[in-house]
Amino acid sequence: MSATTPLRARRRRPASRSASGSGWPGYLPYLIPGAVLFVVVIGYPLVTNVYISLFSWRGGLAPLEWVGFDNYAELWQDSDFWTSFQNSIWMIVAMVIVPTAIGLILAAVLFDYLGRRFGGRAASVLRATYYLPQILPVAVAGVLWNWILNAQTGALNEILRGFGVENPPNWLGDPTFALPSVMLVLIWVQIGYPVVIFMAALQRVDPELYEAAELDGAGWWRRFRAITIPQIRPETFVVTLTCTVAALKVFGPIYVLTRGGPESSTLVPSYYSYLNFFDKSRVGYGAAVATVLTVVIIAVAVIILALQARAERREGVGS
Repeated sequence: MSATTPLRARRRRPASRSASGSGWPGYLPYLIPGAVLFVVVIGYPLVTNVYISLFSWRGGLAPLEWVGFDNYAELWQDSDFWTSFQNSIWMIVAMVIVPTAIGLILAAVLFDYLGRRFGGRAASVLRATYYLPQILPVAVAGVLWNWILNAQTGALNEILRGFGVENPPNWLGDPTFALPSVMLVLIWVQIGYPVVIFMAALQRVDPELYEAAELDGAGWWRRFRAITIPQIRPETFVVTLTCTVAALKVFGPIYVLTRGGPESSTLVPSYYSYLNFFDKSRVGYGAAVATVLTVVIIAVAVIILALQARAERREGVGS
């Protein structure tokens, strides 16, 4: 027995070492597909885009002419470029601030009020209804809202004429109304996303917290401020991050509704890059716009993640 015991121990040691810290190559087969996908989908196109931005190129078989950072220098004097980023601020308002605020309130109402009084099934049906615009194709949503906002035959203007308005606004053709109209559409599209995320987050909140607060006489608004908002703070950061990135790179609704017009009133960086790529055949300049937009998105994401980490550290110290 004493002779065979060391032999068994010696046979087991290599297996235990390979299964522990020195066995990291075992994860390699699982990492390779993700790494290859990252390089093909993100890495290579990004490097190629940065490379093209250093040239003047009309696309196709046209020769590439080295210009260095001239495309980036031209951006600083391009009024349309700065207008597109100013409009991105309004996109953030329409896709982040307003939907997150409304979605937070709607989720709290569905979970803490309607769900408790009419059952979880009613809350689930309403949640799915709010989320429906998220799964609707952009082209279908564009056709729908073009029909609603059309200056001549649109449903909204027909209603206004029925109330006696002789010259209703040209919602998508007037620079004064185009941006607010697009923002309204984006709010409608985006509002279901935070509702679903926040309702899922509320599922992990201890119901006894609400019951104890209600027994202490706390109304819905007080429970919302004292329990709901602090408990779902991590999900709030997630919604803020994902929606901000989506707002900065929004393209589909602008393309379908206004094509960046009228008079660049709804122009955004992604569509401005598209215009230079395809309509103006200034591929290098469009690549420069896309590169700057990528840098801005990365910087904003890093800032939001840093704020989230700081809030979590404060929470850990406070607890």
